[in-house]
This record gives sequence, structure tokens and C-alpha cells, in this order.
Amino acid sequence: MRNAASATARPIPRRLKWLSVASVISMFIVQLAGTLVTKSGSAEGCGASWPLCHGSWLPEMNMHSIIEYSHRVISGAAGILVLAMAIGVFRAYRDRKDIKGLMGGAVAFIVIQSALGAMAVLWPQPKAVLALHFGISLVAFVLVVLPTVIMFQLEKGETYRTLPVSDRLRWWVWAAAIYTYGVVYSGAYVRHTNSHMACLDWPLCNGALIPELSGAVGIQFMHRLAAAGALVVIAAMGHMAKLERDVRPDLFRGGVASLILIILQVLSGGWVILSRLTMTAMMVHSAIITALFGVLGYLCLQVTREPEAALAPAQDAARGIETSPAGARS
Repeated sequence: MRNAASATARPIPRRLKWLSVASVISMFIVQLAGTLVTKSGSAEGCGASWPLCHGSWLPEMNMHSIIEYSHRVISGAAGILVLAMAIGVFRAYRDRKDIKGLMGGAVAFIVIQSALGAMAVLWPQPKAVLALHFGISLVAFVLVVLPTVIMFQLEKGETYRTLPVSDRLRWWVWAAAIYTYGVVYSGAYVRHTNSHMACLDWPLCNGALIPELSGAVGIQFMHRLAAAGALVVIAAMGHMAKLERDVRPDLFRGGVASLILIILQVLSGGWVILSRLTMTAMMVHSAIITALFGVLGYLCLQVTREPEAALAPAQDAARGIETSPAGARS
């Protein structure tokens, strides 16, 4: 079934297309680089100095300094790419409030992410605050992904966002995304409290189905329960999407992808424990949750209707009335 907004395709300016792809890739790398910093214990690799490293732009490096400083360089480069992408978007898509709003949010969250990173270096922060850093960077990543998705959809002439979706499925999509964000925060809290190995086996915790819920064991076990809950919630969402796949195949595909990714995420969490925190397992764990949250963000986008300003030119085009790129009648 073709979307009513698909009457005309809208090519992406060539430079903006490659800039958008580069921005998405760079933000994904930022996520992995941040994980590497935390997992390797390199958060203080540059001392209490930011944006310099040990008070210098090119300090004498050791392993922890190299990892931390590389993360800062990668984050800075990604920020520049996203800012350039935002400028290109505001020039090429002046009529698309959704794309501009998402891009503005991406820039804002990158600034917040950088500020939190600087604060963590310059002033000691509570573990609960440190755990926010990964979640905020994840939101920044998704806010770069979504404008890119919309631009590619418009280039193909298909967004599906004018097609009907039940309130029930819409609720489940948003519930899955919000709940999963909570699971992400709990995982970051496990990381920052060094509670990874409080449970020495998996799926049991120190040989018990329900261990004594105190201290680090309680933190680790509650994260496991939260992850199991995410599997249930996403499976339920996927079932709802299956019921509407004839009308909304985009939501069904996204539901299948998110279910596969949450299963892989749970299994990779077990791998992290059973491998005794090998760097490979932890990086894979981080990469999967980043991809999963990207898919959930896509689903949230797809259950949000097209802006009214975008619907008018599409409807005009369906009736054979020519419109300008900004949606004004010619």
C-alpha cells in the first residue's frame, strides 16, 4: 500500500546526504568510544582537565590518556558533523518542522552531553548523575538518526506516517521506548557502581534464582529483571505490530528488528558475565543497545503523524496541483 504522502519523491541534496550518513556513523562511534572509556577505567585518563588533557593539547600519553583523549576528539568531530548537518537541514528542509525540530534537539543534546562530560571531569559527580551520561548520548544519537530516516523516506516517496495506526499500538511503541530507556539507565548505573560481577553466573545470580537483594547484588539483579521486562514489553509491542502489518508494514518490520535486538541484548549481557567482562563482550553489549534504541526511536517516529504543513502539498500533488519545495502553490 502506497502512502498518500508518496506522490512525489524529494531527492536529498548530495552533500547533505553524505553528511547525514557520516553524522549517524560518527555518533554511533561516539557511543562505543564512551563505552570503551568507562569499561577500560579511563574516565580520569586526562586528570581533572577539560578540554585539555593534563593541561595540554598534546600531552605525553599513556593508554588511559589515549583512550580518554581519543573519545574527546571523536566526540568533537561528531559534534562538528552534526552541526554542519543541522545547517544543511535548515537550508534544504525549511518546510519540514519535524526534521528541523529533531535536528535542533540533536544539537541541544550534544551540548548537554558535552557539558555533563566536562562536569564529570572537573567536579566529582554522584554515580546516579554519571549514569545519565550514556542515556543522554543515546538520545543524541537517535535524534541524528531520525532526521536522516525522514530525508531518505522523502527521497523514496514513502513515509507511511499518513497511514492509520491504532492507539493501542502507538501506546505500546512509546511504552517500549520509555521502558527501554529506563533499562539503559539501570545498566549504566551498574557500570558506574562497578556492580557487573556482583552476580558471578548467568542467568542465575550466585546460584540463586532470587538472591539477597542488597548492595551490588541488588543493583545487578534489578538490572537483570528490568532487562527481562524489556523483552516482555518489546515482544508484546511486536505482537501488536503483527496484527496491523497489512496496513503498517513499516511498524511490523521495526517490531521484528527490535525483538531480535532485545534478545541479542539479553544474551550479550549473559556473555558479559560469563566471559568475566571481556572488552569484546562489553562493546558488543553497548553496540546492540545503541542499535535497539535507534530502532525504537524509528518506531516512535513512525507512529507520529506527518506535520499538517507536509500533508497539504502531498494531497495537492495527488490531485495534480504543482507545489514548490516549501509547499506553496505555484
